[in-house]
Amino acid sequence: MTAVTVAAPGGAAPPSRTGRGRASWGVLLLLLALTLALVLSLAVGANTLSPQTVLETLRGEGTAETDYIVFDLRIPRTVAGLAAGAALGVAGALIQAFTRNPLADPGILGVNAGAALAIAIGVAFLGLRDVSAFVWLAFLGAFVVTVAVYFIGSSGRGAADPIRLTLAGVALGAVFAGITTGLTLSNPEAFESMRSWNAGSLLGRGLDVILPVLPFIGIGLAVAFVLTPGLNALALGDDVARAQGANVAGIRVGVIVAVTLLAGAATALAGPISFVGLMVPHIVRWLFGVDQRVIVPLSAVLAPVMVVLADVLGRVIIAPAEIPVGIVTAFVGAPVLILLARRRKASAL
Repeated sequence: MTAVTVAAPGGAAPPSRTGRGRASWGVLLLLLALTLALVLSLAVGANTLSPQTVLETLRGEGTAETDYIVFDLRIPRTVAGLAAGAALGVAGALIQAFTRNPLADPGILGVNAGAALAIAIGVAFLGLRDVSAFVWLAFLGAFVVTVAVYFIGSSGRGAADPIRLTLAGVALGAVFAGITTGLTLSNPEAFESMRSWNAGSLLGRGLDVILPVLPFIGIGLAVAFVLTPGLNALALGDDVARAQGANVAGIRVGVIVAVTLLAGAATALAGPISFVGLMVPHIVRWLFGVDQRVIVPLSAVLAPVMVVLADVLGRVIIAPAEIPVGIVTAFVGAPVLILLARRRKASAL
């Protein structure tokens, strides 16, 4: 008797026992890597602390100096790295599945350009100079531009499709990047405070910057996890997805909302950190296959590992000075992505 595989809701086939086993081992290994990254983030820096000293400080047995280093400096930037990394990794996985383009990243919808333009307007015309004041402007700019991209991509005949959305995002992003550059060059002194944010940095991100964006990241992650079965169906094409009962229009709107929340909040928090949203889904896909129910949650674990470790590396390369995490991810991410792109399995969606 021939066995019949029954599709799960949203058109996704149930994962095999082998796939579930690999995913379980993957989660375990990534959680161990995340734990190591957290320990290094709390211990390594201009004033390096031993793991024992960090533990004593966390238990309330530290000195005034170690309390300041751990609680005031390193815990906030570690939390910022975790939040921004998870948001960027999941946003990258969503946008690659949505556009069926392995080279897509969150910035393809104009998120980074919209956030940077909003901040540039705030600096040029509102006199803003503090990073904490950038958060809401960056998030608002990312949201407005992403909505504009969706409406432009939806104009004309038929519903919005990935190609039109991509073209609209790239076009608007280029225009807004040009405007931002023009504003920056018009008054370099005023834009000195924007330079660190624009490089992608976790330095100076206190709770006043982190807490406002955490709810948006949480909602975006929840929406992303709900969408994962439908993304598997969408990968087969719109007609097949509809035949399997997937709500194609609803999935597209959900992806737009989730990417806006995740990438917008991450950009507002840490600036435009490159390559994380592009590279992490490739690595997960290469190691664990193309099931979006595995790719999305594992990207939410691997991306924070990469962001936090990149931040740690940036602290020690030219110590006591620091290299922003966005520059480190670019230097590390480019060659890794080239190696992955040479593997056909890694590039397939």
